[in-house]
Amino acid sequence: MAQAEVDLTPVVADEVKYTTCYMCACRCGIRVHLKGSAIRYIDGNPDHPVNKGVLCAKGSAGLMNHYSQARLSKPLKRVGPRGSGEFEEIEWDEALALATDWLGEVRQKDPKKLAFFTGRDQSQSLTGWWAAQFGTINFAAHGGFCSVNMAAAGLYTLGGAFWEFGEPDWDRTEYFLMFGVAEDHDSNPIKTGLGKIKTRGAKFVSVNPCRTGYSAIADEWVPIRPGTDGLLVFSLIRELLLAEKVDWEFLVRYTNAHWLVIDAPGDADHGLFAREDGAPLCLTRGGVEPCAPGVEPVLTGRAELADGRTSVPAFELFARRFLSDEYAPEKVAETCGVEPAQIRRIAAELAEAAFEKEITLDVAWEDWTGRKHDTITGRPVSMHAMRGISAHANGFHTCRAIHLLQMILGSVDCPGGWRMKAPYPKPAPPGPKPARPARAGEPLAGMPLGNPTGPEDLLVDSAGEPLRIDKAYSWEHPLSSHGLMHMVMHNAWAGDPYPVDVLFMYMANMGWNSAMNPGAAMTYLTDKDENGEYRIPKVIYSDAFWSETVPYADLVLPDTTYLERWDCISLLDRPISSAEGAADAIRHPVVEPDRDVRPFQTVLLDLGARLGLPGMVTPDGAPQYPGGYPDYIVNHERGAALGPLAGWRGNGEDHGRGAPNPNQLDRYIENGGFWQEHLPLEAQFNKAHNAAYLAHAARMGFIPEAAPIPYQLYSEVLQRFRLAADQAPERHRERVRTYFDPLPIWYAPEEAEGDYPLHALTQRPMHMYHSWGSQNVWLRQITAQNRLFIHRDLAAEIGVGDEDWVKVTSPDGELKCQVKLVTGVNRDTVWTWNAIGKRKGAWGLSQGAPEAEKGFLLNHVISELLPPREGGQRYSNSDPVTGQAAWFDLRVRIEKCAPGLSPTFEPMEHPAKMPDPSGHGAKVVPTESVGEAVPFREWLSTKERFE
Repeated sequence: MAQAEVDLTPVVADEVKYTTCYMCACRCGIRVHLKGSAIRYIDGNPDHPVNKGVLCAKGSAGLMNHYSQARLSKPLKRVGPRGSGEFEEIEWDEALALATDWLGEVRQKDPKKLAFFTGRDQSQSLTGWWAAQFGTINFAAHGGFCSVNMAAAGLYTLGGAFWEFGEPDWDRTEYFLMFGVAEDHDSNPIKTGLGKIKTRGAKFVSVNPCRTGYSAIADEWVPIRPGTDGLLVFSLIRELLLAEKVDWEFLVRYTNAHWLVIDAPGDADHGLFAREDGAPLCLTRGGVEPCAPGVEPVLTGRAELADGRTSVPAFELFARRFLSDEYAPEKVAETCGVEPAQIRRIAAELAEAAFEKEITLDVAWEDWTGRKHDTITGRPVSMHAMRGISAHANGFHTCRAIHLLQMILGSVDCPGGWRMKAPYPKPAPPGPKPARPARAGEPLAGMPLGNPTGPEDLLVDSAGEPLRIDKAYSWEHPLSSHGLMHMVMHNAWAGDPYPVDVLFMYMANMGWNSAMNPGAAMTYLTDKDENGEYRIPKVIYSDAFWSETVPYADLVLPDTTYLERWDCISLLDRPISSAEGAADAIRHPVVEPDRDVRPFQTVLLDLGARLGLPGMVTPDGAPQYPGGYPDYIVNHERGAALGPLAGWRGNGEDHGRGAPNPNQLDRYIENGGFWQEHLPLEAQFNKAHNAAYLAHAARMGFIPEAAPIPYQLYSEVLQRFRLAADQAPERHRERVRTYFDPLPIWYAPEEAEGDYPLHALTQRPMHMYHSWGSQNVWLRQITAQNRLFIHRDLAAEIGVGDEDWVKVTSPDGELKCQVKLVTGVNRDTVWTWNAIGKRKGAWGLSQGAPEAEKGFLLNHVISELLPPREGGQRYSNSDPVTGQAAWFDLRVRIEKCAPGLSPTFEPMEHPAKMPDPSGHGAKVVPTESVGEAVPFREWLSTKERFE
């Protein structure tokens, strides 16, 4: 029987367009292959600086999001009770008129009664600006729910932070230490980077309670007990100090370790830096002198100031704390679940990599003092951390401790270390400050989000009570740089500190997996007051898909998919830079929508024009950006010749600063959808103190002036708040004194113990990104049901077998789910994948979909609030410094139970589903062959082995 011939090189597309992926936050470059007007497939752009052609399962499956059955197709107005999903389709004119009426009434009465909160939209420079022009202080995005501890700790310490703000030097590092990183964020760059260091033979150590993805390929996995990473870091610092494995020159040159701290308990400036004419003072062998180039300070000792008071170098305070016996490996081992010998060995390995494997680059450079250097020294130890650190109530201090560990090793922004990505570093902390409330009908004087540096920057009233609906920038959470999105609905429902009139949300599934507790969220959205009116009067929601939140909206503004709209991945927001230079990117429509939907950013600008918001209308009242979001991207200016995009400004030859260029977007498209610069090697390291880089950064508008940025070993900002604790309402004072320590501290989170002996975690899988990925037809074939992962030893102890059902109980509720037994988890920890569980009928899935029949969310047993304190005060379940949601502090107990998912909710109805896309490929049939296939020879990280 003749064997059928298979064409190995069919023509599957007649056009290829280059744009930016939106299936996670990596922002990889993609090639979209089209046949006629249909998308045939998506692959990686090999020229793109982020992924260099690599594309993960999420990115490849993007066309199934684009063709999702859950896509919204028309504006909707609620006609039934909230949550029923009973809507009528309306035209855009009616939808926009209705939104304008609701928003306009709020703006003319009290603009802060609009709570405008967005999810993972990647356009916060626009949405934040819109909120400021509207006049509401109640704006934030999802960072407070996700990773503000990481951002704030880094920005207040280094002027940069992990993840989007910096990256390991994958090509030179000899020792990579990773804390609490799952595979969903920055996945392609990290995967390729790990390939490089594994190929070179560098050591990779992963500190994580769960052994998934990255941890599974680590040379050493440290299964730490959740929330105790800070103690481990403290112990590592202690071992390095005892061995005097410290980069003394780095500390003096680049940090405030030598600055003198006033030691005068009871004085108003106790714990602040001693200064003379504004310059910090230091101790030298000749006495006290202002810190200045050429001065040779000492790091320990005591000094008498001119006023007779005593002062000590910041480093001495640091050393005293971390040399304490309470951080000896034997003392922290039981709490952390890490053996003392392992702690000592890791400390020794860090020291060996940093000091015995020192890197020297023969590259001349000049520091900020004008001093010229012939070489650049590198300490090849790099670190990275993410939500496993951030999502704990002690995450801010833990992340600061990691940065201090980097400092004493001298491994910040150097060859082989962890390196800054433009536009970072910024001054530590960077400006601006959060804006105060505006009068009715007026814009804010600044942006609604910012970085306070003292109690005078807090948004509180004359009694010290919060002015924002989420209580950000109040005495409850003073450094809440990203706001507290997870508290908005609860506080609006409770009228604490006041009710709102309109809740406006974008791409934020706050009715399900983006809520701390979905059941509570449903109550907040549907509860009525004594007059029968909804306690949150009006809800406007925009999304591309029929999520669990859509049925709770009064007005739904349907968004496009990411392949149907313009987007700006901006240096003003969340760029795609590398340590070698700045970069930004666009998305542009590769196909036109086949539904009556509009890009949210364009809708927002349209609403701004209808409302007459400053900056969105011309002097005669016409729309400032009649062409919508692409018009804004090109022509909006945030500062002197600074716009959303840095490339091809002015006449097309300017970069960074320059007048608007009407052909700018065309140039981006011609270049594959991105722009990047390449810094000379002499400007790529020690950026915070590098004269060439600082001058460049000032020219580009990254920093206000070409001045050095000292790293903050000791945080005077935190001490300012501690000293001002008596200004706070009495119930907050001890909290401020305790948590606003100028040096990192560790404390156990305020979650119940006793009957809840187990830690419970939730993280996203590598192949999905929140609920928009887990509704994807292709990705569901990888995972359509999540289970609770339990260590085999624990399961044997409590009599639970593989695939059994268990009841999971926390202080705030219970759920029932199925288990999977594993060994790759801390024995006292259980965990599951997030956002797999769906509510029946949502996302266009069938009523019997496994995600709804067996999938679950741990969120059902988490609370937004901590237990009441004396006097009834209930704080947010968040970090007391930043307001970061502390959902990794969950404690539970488990017991075997009968099969059956719990809790369950009434099925949702999605009456206007789009067609099921699973048969899409059959409709796009190749018609010819390109001929002989060419073998693919390049292998990203190991090609040298085969050449």
